[in-house]
Amino acid sequence: MADLTPEEHKERFEKIYLRNQAPAMKSVERCAFGCDYGATSWANRDEADELIKLLELAPGKRLLDVGAGSGWPGLYMAQTSGCDIALVDVPLSGLRIAAERAIEDNLPGECWVAAADGAYLPFAGDCFDAISHSDVLCCLIEKRAVLESCRRVIRPGGRMVFSVIYVESGLSSDEYRRAVAAGPPFVETDTRYPVLLAETGWNVIAERDVTAEFASMIQRQLDVDREQRDGMESVMGATDYTDRQSSYESKFKAVSDRILRRSLFLTAPA
Repeated sequence: MADLTPEEHKERFEKIYLRNQAPAMKSVERCAFGCDYGATSWANRDEADELIKLLELAPGKRLLDVGAGSGWPGLYMAQTSGCDIALVDVPLSGLRIAAERAIEDNLPGECWVAAADGAYLPFAGDCFDAISHSDVLCCLIEKRAVLESCRRVIRPGGRMVFSVIYVESGLSSDEYRRAVAAGPPFVETDTRYPVLLAETGWNVIAERDVTAEFASMIQRQLDVDREQRDGMESVMGATDYTDRQSSYESKFKAVSDRILRRSLFLTAPA
């Protein structure tokens, strides 16, 4: 996956969002993560509930979900808290699914959907009370531009919460290559996230290492995949199922060895 171009990466997600709407895939997702939106991040239901609290979401608040995909966890957060929400992403298949799900769920607040790059958000400045993105920056090349764009649209006193997967510092050459190979397509970054946030106008209120929880989520996904192998293979085929298992096993080993890490950041505009 590290060799994918941005366009190939987009096309891959277009297919995944459609595939994950199959009943067999939704069953796997419910068992592994406690949701059935066709999620592609590693945020489970407990983490989504935590995000609602960290962002202080409530009716009348306006949330921006960057890299929203097919709606998880943004739509769940809006449904649970009653806030308004804007969903932004590039793959159209995911956004169409999210728009249909928003209607189906009859969200208590307003919902807007925009096909846009997170680095070029199509909104006026100071218009959101809260911003979230789950395991998105590690899948993008323009990490700095996304954080700058988010900074422009957040209101004074607002909050941004996000999870991100990254390569541990101080690794040997072999460890580094293994971490990059096991991580998302654009996991590499020249600047550590606390520094990158400071340089793009954000104060870090809290950073929590959730690597151990990440390892548990991967193991849970592997276990559920094995339990529901027949249903998954009927949707994705035996070869893709085997490739998925191999990818998750490599990821689990890298995360267990702590050469691939995951953190949750709570930030506010500087």
